[in-house]
Amino acid sequence: MIDRQIEGKITRDISIDFIKVIAIIGVVTIHTCIGGYSNPIGSWNWSASLFWGSITRASVPLFFMCSGALLLDPHHELSFKKLYLKNILRVLIALFFWAMAYKVFHLLASGTLSVLTIFQAIKEVILFKHESHLYYIHIILLVYVFLPITRVFVQNADKKMLEYALALWFVLGILYPTVIVFWPFSLLIGIPVQWMLNMTYASIGYGILGYYIKQYHNFKPARYILIGFIGFFLTFGATWYGSVRQGELYQHFLEGMTCGVAVLAVGIYGICTTLIEKLKFSLKIRRALSYGSKASFCIFLIHVFFLKIFAAIGLNVNVFPCLISIPFLVILNLVCSMCVYWALSHVVILKKWVV
Repeated sequence: MIDRQIEGKITRDISIDFIKVIAIIGVVTIHTCIGGYSNPIGSWNWSASLFWGSITRASVPLFFMCSGALLLDPHHELSFKKLYLKNILRVLIALFFWAMAYKVFHLLASGTLSVLTIFQAIKEVILFKHESHLYYIHIILLVYVFLPITRVFVQNADKKMLEYALALWFVLGILYPTVIVFWPFSLLIGIPVQWMLNMTYASIGYGILGYYIKQYHNFKPARYILIGFIGFFLTFGATWYGSVRQGELYQHFLEGMTCGVAVLAVGIYGICTTLIEKLKFSLKIRRALSYGSKASFCIFLIHVFFLKIFAAIGLNVNVFPCLISIPFLVILNLVCSMCVYWALSHVVILKKWVV
């Protein structure tokens, strides 16, 4: 059984907290690595950046898997009223709040803040023209809208039916998008090309996968470690080879809906859930993981502010060797972001709706 932490009347799944903490560290790492890709292809700094970027590439899929593990659980009550007036409304308010905050930040930084530019920024926010990393929030809204349907499916499906659904998802949402750019699949035209699941809708499959592994996983930690290593090797190796061959960063195998990233996500998720069963965390560590998990949403939303501030003051990954500078800047960003979360979480209305 997966270990659970009880805080008053609230039961927390400590394994999910653990994974969310790893995932948010990974997201910050992914975005920090971008600066390192400006180095010559195949160079030490470029390769170090790709190493950190590849090993953390499954972070967003991990968030989808955590959401599925929690929200698809039949013991988790989720009425339409709660879904729309709490979950979806909160995400929408946070999305528009921080999307507007980024617009104002850019206007201030460029010295173009005015009534006219503010109105233009508001129009862009309403039309979902947001900071690029907020795409995850756009997708999670759709995932939430489908929750009543996916919950009915997983609650009435046995293990074999779940495996069948996941097999279809993997073939059409992961494998097909991976191979479609290569011969002979690149020769396909017409309807067969449309068999491929759109990335947004394929994200729902990660949620079902997270639920399935949580309910039925029986692999030993060593097997999940092997799965994770294979996923990393596919992601890093294929990207390195493609980039060196083309003379520029080849991003296809870094996409969330490709085989390497999906396999890496399964490995990390499985390692974390099985480790929780082996390790006996102290109450202090449990509370720290819980706090980090709660802060992960806020950190995701605001960490790009600090990336831009660091760049503005000349603090970038190329100041030191990337193997060292990337984790250093990640830690610094996480500390700054956690401080902001701590401050905002003491304002009741902000804690409830925007962090």
